[in-house]
Amino acid sequence: MAMRLYVGGLSYDTTNESLKTYFGQAGTVVSATVIMDKMSGRSKGFGFVEMTTDEEAQKAIEMFNGKDFEGRNITVNEARPMTPR
Repeated sequence: MAMRLYVGGLSYDTTNESLKTYFGQAGTVVSATVIMDKMSGRSKGFGFVEMTTDEEAQKAIEMFNGKDFEGRNITVNEARPMTPR
């Protein structure tokens, strides 16, 4: 089953494609999405990556959490469901 990862601390220049390519080093990426600000059209500095298996997701966390990506140290962990406001 696919696992969704939260990726924080992204550069404002990060794209969906660059995120997908980077995480592809850890395994098969189902999707990679950088969250964009609706008003400015710029990245909000975080996104989500979905890996094919839990094992690949764990490998991605170990490989990339706290590491440099596009000049920024990123945070990678298992995404949690949104809590109701």
